[in-house]
Amino acid sequence: MKAFTPVKKWTHGAAAFAALAGLGTLAAVPAPAEAAPAQCKGDLSGKGWLNVEVTGVKSSSGLIAVTIYADDSSKFLVSKGSLDVVRFPAQQGTFRGCVKLPGNGVYAIAVYHDEDGSRKINRTGLGLPAEGFGFSNNPSTLAGIPAFRSVRLNVPKPGLTTRINMRYP
Repeated sequence: MKAFTPVKKWTHGAAAFAALAGLGTLAAVPAPAEAAPAQCKGDLSGKGWLNVEVTGVKSSSGLIAVTIYADDSSKFLVSKGSLDVVRFPAQQGTFRGCVKLPGNGVYAIAVYHDEDGSRKINRTGLGLPAEGFGFSNNPSTLAGIPAFRSVRLNVPKPGLTTRINMRYP
């Protein structure tokens, strides 16, 4: 007479249990970074975003333009060199907005107060800005355009805030 051996069923059940336990382990893995919040603006479709706070805005007329540059000094402040330009209605005092980024990384941010809404920065006869402007890290601009290395901004995770002081001529 053959002895009853429930071992095969137990082995099969143990394998199923181990497989389920493995699924539990998968569920503990952090979820991928979530998309930018709904209030963020911009055409960049990555998983990154940056809160931009601009202080010293002198009026609520026009637009605040936030220009995002990749970590490439050859494209900084040149025509068609930016990743994106995001425009918001101006707000006197302190402006707060959220812009989409391709992801975590190093960027340079330039802002200007487009007071007349022309969608370009107005310049004086000498070529200097005639409207308010500022850069990430708030470098000195007394000697002219800041060095690219002084405006580089590390964004290691989504949702950080950078504060930029608006300067008017």
